[in-house]
Amino acid sequence: MRYVVALTGCSGIQYGIRLLEELDGKRELIISEMGKKVLDEETGLTMEDLEANAEEVYDDDDLFAPPASGSHRFDAMIICPCTQSTMAKLAAGIADTLITRAASVTLKERRKLILVPRETPLSVIMLENELRLAKAGAVILPASPAFYAEPRSVDDMVNFVVGKILDQVGQEHELFKRWE
Repeated sequence: MRYVVALTGCSGIQYGIRLLEELDGKRELIISEMGKKVLDEETGLTMEDLEANAEEVYDDDDLFAPPASGSHRFDAMIICPCTQSTMAKLAAGIADTLITRAASVTLKERRKLILVPRETPLSVIMLENELRLAKAGAVILPASPAFYAEPRSVDDMVNFVVGKILDQVGQEHELFKRWE
C-alpha cells in the first residue's frame, strides 16, 4: 500500500506523527509551513525526525511533485491533522498547494481521502464544508478519542484516533482495546 500523508498547521500534530510511525507501506509526506511551526511548538521535533518516518517527502509549494497528478498511483491520502482552512479550500475546489491539489486528485480519482479535523467547536460553515466533503467521498474522522478504551495517558488517546484511521485503510493494529 502507498499513502500520501499530509500534516497541516493546527494543534494535534501528534496524531500525524503517530500515524506515520504506525502506517504500513510506503509513506509520502507533505507538511504545510504552519504544520512545521506547530511541529516545533508542540513537540520540539525537527523535520529530520519527522522525515525519518517517510520514504518520500515533498514541499507543500511543489505542484510538480508526483501526488499532484492523477497518474501518480497511491491507495489513500490522509490529512492529519486537517485545519478548517484546508477543509474550506477542499470544499470550495481550491487546489493551490500540494496538499490541496493531492486531496483534489484523491477525490477525483475516487481514492480514499481521510480528513482528521481537530477543531472545536464547529461553526455552521465548518459543518457545511465537512458535509460537502463527505458527500464528495471523503471520510471525516474527527480527532475524538473514546473513553471505553480506558485511556491512561495522552498517548493512549492519540493511539485511539490513529487506530481509527488505520481501521479506515484496513490495517490491523492493537493500538486500543476494542468494544466488547
